[in-house]
Amino acid sequence: MFEKLDTPEEVFSFKLGAALKMENKVLEMLGELQEQTNRDEIRQLLAKHAGETREHIANIERSFELLGEEPDDSPCPAIEGIEKEGKATLKKIDDSIVDAGILASVIETEHHEIGVYEVLVTNAEARGAPEVAALLRKNLEQEQRTLDTVRTAAERIAHQGYAVAV
Repeated sequence: MFEKLDTPEEVFSFKLGAALKMENKVLEMLGELQEQTNRDEIRQLLAKHAGETREHIANIERSFELLGEEPDDSPCPAIEGIEKEGKATLKKIDDSIVDAGILASVIETEHHEIGVYEVLVTNAEARGAPEVAALLRKNLEQEQRTLDTVRTAAERIAHQGYAVAV
């Protein structure tokens, strides 16, 4: 849609479109990771986050509606890079520790998503779009909670793995 970004509003819309692309890719990645995990606990965690991700997508789409804009099909090369790195890593990981690799990939993805939403919330507020900011803040808060949950699971699994290896 945008060839050149000339205004803060265009930058915001472009970044919002990239966030939509990001969330759609994350939803796809979560489905793939659910198939690869060995633990029901992680499968359930990923399924729960997939549900939240669907809400994030709806919130972004609603944000475009509130702004009176069509969703922009902006690229999101960062999430594509995170996906590529995660897949390459998981191919090399022994099946006995694949869950630790999955959780590491999810943590990296969550950090990226949190950064994206922090920028979007700030700019929605600056743009004078409080309803959009509220929707995006909801996404941010869910991503932060997910990060905490995944980090706790990753720490537990990491400690179990080292205890077995010793």
